[in-house]
Amino acid sequence: MILLDLKLPKLDGVDLLKRIRARESMRHVPVVMLSSSDLPSDIRRCYEAGANGYVVKPVNFDDLVTAMRQLCGFWLHLNRTFGASEA
Repeated sequence: MILLDLKLPKLDGVDLLKRIRARESMRHVPVVMLSSSDLPSDIRRCYEAGANGYVVKPVNFDDLVTAMRQLCGFWLHLNRTFGASEA
């Protein structure tokens, strides 16, 4: 799983996501976008570029820790995937 911030210092997160999705070996890796933005246009851009999820980062640190635990719990423990060789 990749946690990818939407607003990176030198490269837009959506542009990096598109680069990730362009690589055959990375197409099945779950990518969850993180952002302080709750704008529908940002959310739409991320999903259209191939994001598997979009999470608005909580401002409070404790809430962020809780959100990351829940997110990782889902993607790493609850979610079931298939390997690229099984596609």
